[in-house]
Amino acid sequence: MAEAKDLIVRPTVPKAGLEKFLSKLKNVSILNVDPKNVSGKKFQTIFESQDADMIICKTFDQMKSAKQTGKPFGYFKKVLGNADVNEIEKASQAGASFVIVDTSDWKIIPLENIIARLHKSRTKVYAMASGAKELSTMFSVLELGVDGVILSTDSKDEVEKAGRQLSTVKFPIRVAKITEVKDVGTGERVCVDTASMMGMGEGMLVGSRSNFMLLVHNESVGSSFTSPRPFRVNAGAVYCYTITPDGNTRYLSEVESGTEVWIVNKEGQSRKAVVGRSKIETRPLLLIRAEIEGETGTVILQNAETIRLIKPDGKLLSVTEVTAGDQVLGFAKPATGRHFGMEVPDEYIVEK
Repeated sequence: MAEAKDLIVRPTVPKAGLEKFLSKLKNVSILNVDPKNVSGKKFQTIFESQDADMIICKTFDQMKSAKQTGKPFGYFKKVLGNADVNEIEKASQAGASFVIVDTSDWKIIPLENIIARLHKSRTKVYAMASGAKELSTMFSVLELGVDGVILSTDSKDEVEKAGRQLSTVKFPIRVAKITEVKDVGTGERVCVDTASMMGMGEGMLVGSRSNFMLLVHNESVGSSFTSPRPFRVNAGAVYCYTITPDGNTRYLSEVESGTEVWIVNKEGQSRKAVVGRSKIETRPLLLIRAEIEGETGTVILQNAETIRLIKPDGKLLSVTEVTAGDQVLGFAKPATGRHFGMEVPDEYIVEK
């Protein structure tokens, strides 16, 4: 599992408004700010001062001095060419805990070069950003991504958007016992083709209720009649729910090019994927009813051999072979209301 990324906020508000701005921040623990301005606050600081918790250096002599403090120290460099990339590598070799890379012009290629050189070291790579939109790219460069971002902003909303870019979810995957399998005729189902490759044990959570879903496997396993399509989940009927990274649910009929979805593995670990295409087509359908720790729910899937659920031992089970009594993996929690996909915790609701 990938290590958590660091979101470091560099406030650009006037000093007089700093305390009010900081009081609005949630889930932020590191600030790029003079430690004198946040003395007594809950935040760690990263700054060009030996009073900071993490010391930023701009010369190798400063690094030697910072090393004597026993604190984590790093190296800041504005990258204009390969010579700067070489200098950053030397800083890593000299013991820098982190490097801060300012790539204000060319962003992707320099970061790729730096990550490629430092990914086996213990040096973290931090990039400068002026908005949350930049983060998704920075966190995916060479698949590894940077270790953190220093976000310059005066907006609480930008910080929250940036936080969502870092977020991941571990779903409590449980054993679901199949109680009924029934042909329900034809209807429209949705194939979700993502811009990411999926492996064994990965798929999407899909169900008739927002609090009860089964883990539908991707199509990375081919057959004598079909080629593997490891970017695809044949997800289910158009009305079915899936959970999206913004914390809401979406009907599968709403999923389209550009939508973000969760890819979930059999341990419940998730990662984001962007949808490249969704296909709605008329196909024969199968209703599967299951029970998880007292919660009951259903899902309607295409009735075809290539649609598979995951058994507790990790083996795949085609929906054409599912029978009452079988056990598969799913997700369930106590029911809550939803309003346009957003959770409403205290609303009474019954879904059947």
